[in-house]
Amino acid sequence: MGKLAVHALRVVLVVMFAGAVFVQGLMVWALATDPEDGTLPLTPLRVVVILGAGALQVVLVCVGRLVTMVRRGTVFSPAAFRYVDGVIGAVVAGALLWFTLAALMATGPEMEPPGILALGGIGVAVLGVALIVLVLRMLLAQAVARDVEAARMRAELDEVI
Repeated sequence: MGKLAVHALRVVLVVMFAGAVFVQGLMVWALATDPEDGTLPLTPLRVVVILGAGALQVVLVCVGRLVTMVRRGTVFSPAAFRYVDGVIGAVVAGALLWFTLAALMATGPEMEPPGILALGGIGVAVLGVALIVLVLRMLLAQAVARDVEAARMRAELDEVI
């Protein structure tokens, strides 16, 4: 991964993280100051948004750590699994929060059945992202195992020579 790509990705991660913190701050401030108007369950919606922003922050931090590992050439190590597992867990949590949001929106009178179906479809798509990352984790596990096996074989070959 080139230096330009690493720096560009880090800028994007920092901007997204700052945006998530900003949204969390707004929602916490809204929880503390705004009364509910009775049309939608605003307090549960705000809590879901706060938790969703937290899940996004976990993903961003884990991806940032993985990018650092890629830059250093240490991504094919057992330490990378911790961050990949963090991404998977946060994406699954985000999907569950999205389904919660869809359920809260479905209780409102403004939501039509096609909208509810669309929200459910988006939740399934987010779960699909978690499954894709899980498959990538399995590929990483295979690469780490092959790297360990290659190191073992090199050591044996060095002994023979």
